[in-house]
Amino acid sequence: MELNSSADKSGLPPGSLVHIGEVHDITSKISIIQYNADTLVQHEDVIFSELSQFKDSDLITWINIDGLSDTRVAESIGHEFNIHPLVLEDILSTQQRPKLEEYEDYLYLVLKGISAESDAGFKLQYDQISVLLLEKYVITFKEKADDAFKSIYHRMENPHGRMRKTGSDYLAYALLDAIVDEYFVVGDSLDEIIEPLEDSLLLNPAEEILLTIQQIRRELISMRRSVSPLRELLSTIQRSDNTLLTVETLRYYADIHDHVLRVTDSLESYRERIAIMQDIYLSSISNKMNETMKVLTIYASIFIPLTFIAGVYGMNFDYMPELKWQWAYPVLWGVFISTGIVQLIYLKKKKWL
Repeated sequence: MELNSSADKSGLPPGSLVHIGEVHDITSKISIIQYNADTLVQHEDVIFSELSQFKDSDLITWINIDGLSDTRVAESIGHEFNIHPLVLEDILSTQQRPKLEEYEDYLYLVLKGISAESDAGFKLQYDQISVLLLEKYVITFKEKADDAFKSIYHRMENPHGRMRKTGSDYLAYALLDAIVDEYFVVGDSLDEIIEPLEDSLLLNPAEEILLTIQQIRRELISMRRSVSPLRELLSTIQRSDNTLLTVETLRYYADIHDHVLRVTDSLESYRERIAIMQDIYLSSISNKMNETMKVLTIYASIFIPLTFIAGVYGMNFDYMPELKWQWAYPVLWGVFISTGIVQLIYLKKKKWL
């Protein structure tokens, strides 16, 4: 069953395994990597019914599931590893807030993978990533297939690296670190957009720039909503006395916490810059309007006395001596021109021009 939002799930019993969120054009794909200091084995396109054969191994096992449309995969994981039905329900609901839940035999973490579309202005794409940390297993659930964990695969290929010599808690750290590092990439993309946007704003405050600013502002609010809860999540991990987390690995989680603080500070800085850019846009439009009104006012001030004179001699009186004078017309034009010139000189002297 596929539902668009949590509201559509109203009436279903707790622990119902239904997929909630955007439906991606991808079938659920299971890949498994098992390793220790001497061994590295990779299994692709594993069928969910084959999961039982990878249990009870002395190797560290990483099970990665791309795509959540097939709820049978989550159900099989829950059956094989004794995962609570409410956890499986949260895994399939892609509208979760980043959080950490501790159980007796495992930890459940939810966070958002964020990437920026390079050819769509500043449009962010979100991928909810759920992580189950067990004693010798790490199970990850992703909405779609991408290269978010490609760097982890490369690190595993090095037999002398720390990854191959540590436990599942370090693997979970590496996964979280890869996700958070992508936030810095998003920040770099934002810098490449904002800097030229600020220059264009000063030179030509067009309406398209305002639309771009509003789009960036919305995306920043959404990203901040996904990143800020990680501070609490990582603080909870550092205070945890769970036996699944070794003291040595907790130091690495502290490093991720520092990265999240830096990202949060950067988002706040970007938010202030966007607010300033909005103010600059409104000020520029106001100044541009003032300049336009200034020009129109100058024209009006010049033509008001000329209109008055033209109005006087446009009246239909029989006895107007100037009307019978043969030089009246050129003299009137002389008055018009001299009045305009005198006014221009006066406005220039007052520095209103």
